[in-house]
This record gives sequence, C-alpha cells and structure tokens, in this order.
Amino acid sequence: MADIPRPQHVLPHRPPFLLLDEVTEVDPGVSAKGRWRITGDEDFLAGHFPGRPTLPGVLMVESIAQLGAVAVLLDPRYAGKLPLFGGIDSARFRRQVVPGDVLDLEVEMGRLSARAGKGRGRASVGGQTACDAELLFVIADA
Repeated sequence: MADIPRPQHVLPHRPPFLLLDEVTEVDPGVSAKGRWRITGDEDFLAGHFPGRPTLPGVLMVESIAQLGAVAVLLDPRYAGKLPLFGGIDSARFRRQVVPGDVLDLEVEMGRLSARAGKGRGRASVGGQTACDAELLFVIADA
C-alpha cells in the first residue's frame, strides 16, 4: 500500500485512548506493523506506578488491537464497520515498557469472516518481545 493513512484517519479512537502513533506497513485484511512511542506524559503513568512509571500490559494489548483494527478497516470488505474485542487468548507479558521506549507493533490476521475474526500480535522494544497475544474480534456496524 503506497500511502499509509495515519491511525486517526482510520480508527474511531482519539486521545487519550489512541494508542498507536503510526502505521509503517499494512496489507489490508492480512497484516500490519506500527509504532507507539511512550513519552512519559501519558496520564495513566502517574498512577502506574508512582516513582516507577510502567506501561500497563492491558494497554499493550489494546495497542496491538488498534493496529489490527487498521488492517481490518483498510480491507474494502469492512469499510464502514467497527471491529470490537471478542476475546484475548494466550497473552504473555515478557518485558517492562517505560517512558522513552518505542513499542514496535505487528499483527497478522488469521481467520476473517463477515462477522468475526482472529489475529495474533506482538509488541516489542528494541527487538525484545514485551507482549504477545491472540485477539478475537467481532465486526459490528459502525
């Protein structure tokens, strides 16, 4: 795909819950790669944890899901739809992510139907896996 749109031009999410800064590669309906830069200015870091800010694992999973939603929504079959979480399987958190880290994200879609799908994603920092998970989603009307 020659011109990759910015996440906010594809997703309905907006700050403070847009957890994806850029999409670097996308094969609609198949896979995507992207990035989320953790600046330290994110509100949730003030309480998670005071004096030792750490990105919550569930937000890593959400950032992977948002990247997956970009891959799904850029597939013409799903234009005007909304992918919603249906489940999270086999999530593993392997490394802390802290301010200054760049979270490299990748997702590969598995089964996709008109009403649901499954994908597998990974978040890493400097080549080290921080999180991986299988994501189940349903396709709703927007």
